[in-house]
Amino acid sequence: MTAPRTAVAGGDITVPGRPVGVTHGDAAYWARVHRITAEAPPLADHQRAVIRAAFHQPRKPKEQAA
Repeated sequence: MTAPRTAVAGGDITVPGRPVGVTHGDAAYWARVHRITAEAPPLADHQRAVIRAAFHQPRKPKEQAA
């Protein structure tokens, strides 16, 4: 599922959860994201396992119906 996008004045596309005024294809935004993630310390094995497990959980019946 992707985040819904809405058009605002001036034709810019906004995505919920992004700072105001940042459009989907803003190169400066993505450069900042890549810089921050490059500076982050590497994940430990148990942290990777927790993240992997969260994404591989079976769907609940309510989610299956959607």
